[in-house]
Amino acid sequence: MFRKRYYYIIQLQYLGFRFHGWQKQPDVNTLQRMTERTIAYVLGHKDFKILASGRTDAKVSANETYIELFVENTPLDLDDFFYLFNKNLPQDIRGLKIEETDEKFNIIQHPKIKEYVYLFSFGAKFHPFCAPFMYNISEELDIEAMKKAASLFEGKHNFRSYCHRPTEKTIVEGEIFCCEIVKNELYTANFFPKDSYLLRVKGAGFKRNQIRLMMGALLDVGKGNIDIDFIKKTLDPSLEKITLEHIVPGSGLILNAVAFTD
Repeated sequence: MFRKRYYYIIQLQYLGFRFHGWQKQPDVNTLQRMTERTIAYVLGHKDFKILASGRTDAKVSANETYIELFVENTPLDLDDFFYLFNKNLPQDIRGLKIEETDEKFNIIQHPKIKEYVYLFSFGAKFHPFCAPFMYNISEELDIEAMKKAASLFEGKHNFRSYCHRPTEKTIVEGEIFCCEIVKNELYTANFFPKDSYLLRVKGAGFKRNQIRLMMGALLDVGKGNIDIDFIKKTLDPSLEKITLEHIVPGSGLILNAVAFTD
């Protein structure tokens, strides 16, 4: 019997603090698991499949990300489905919009630009309510030195030192279009510290734990543990890989935006 497949793109937003990342895993709660469970409940069957535009790690949040939904045989009534989908999702996951696409679109292979931000503060310990959103460092930080070091990541580089456990098949070269540290005025709350900062990074793709390792190195610059020359060495393809141990927590990292390009 001929089976027809229908294709949809769903824009999602979620707080990742209580999840073990996007990808479904046995015995732990993941965003993919909860999203698929909700879709199955709304549709009343499991004759569907979803693919994500990217897989976030444990505790990482997304202000904007996308999934592609494939449904067999029966098309969706978009308004009814999307209403019930949002109604039945957990409180910390929200659908922003849905639209129909076709078999020509591939959410994994389609070129895209991703913008991540990492929120942090330093000095006095922050309010516990901040924990899902940012990372606090008790030591004083030299923010100006961190800004100079962050700019070194811009451009095309070999990021092998910023790739956690790469294999022989891992492509370690990449390009970063923007890397900057600025005062945080993007995400605010009355329980946030008076002053907080963010690392903003834009690129076409990132290696496993790359941004968390970059943030760890920048914090070490801010503390005076390493200098800018050390950052240059980590990006020098003629030198041996430098193993970096400082991986900051996932809870400060937010996938802020995803833009599909032609």
